[in-house]
Amino acid sequence: QVQLVESGGGLVQAGGSLRLSCAASGRTFSSYAMGWFRQAPGKEREFVTVISWSGGSTYSADSVKGRFTISRDNAKNTVYLQMNTLKPEDTAVYYCAAGQGTREEGYDYWGQGTQVTVSS
Repeated sequence: QVQLVESGGGLVQAGGSLRLSCAASGRTFSSYAMGWFRQAPGKEREFVTVISWSGGSTYSADSVKGRFTISRDNAKNTVYLQMNTLKPEDTAVYYCAAGQGTREEGYDYWGQGTQVTVSS
């Protein structure tokens, strides 16, 4: 069992940066790949980025490549999402999840989400 709690969301101007954190409980955290997804108002939840269990491999959606960076610290049971050069279209609720791949169906555990709002 893994419980996930996101933090770090907020309001930022376009071009700014935010760093989201996802704290996990449970001794099996390091055995999971960790992903970030987001859901904008009126839209379906979409994949953002994923990191392997070791942190040695990452993959991101084209919409965030070069701007967002995922990382993890297994000693702290935490995964991070550094978001730079934010755009209004990045406004969404951001969720971290434990599982694998780029599809929601691949993830077993989800956080409650944290709101990110980017003003123009």
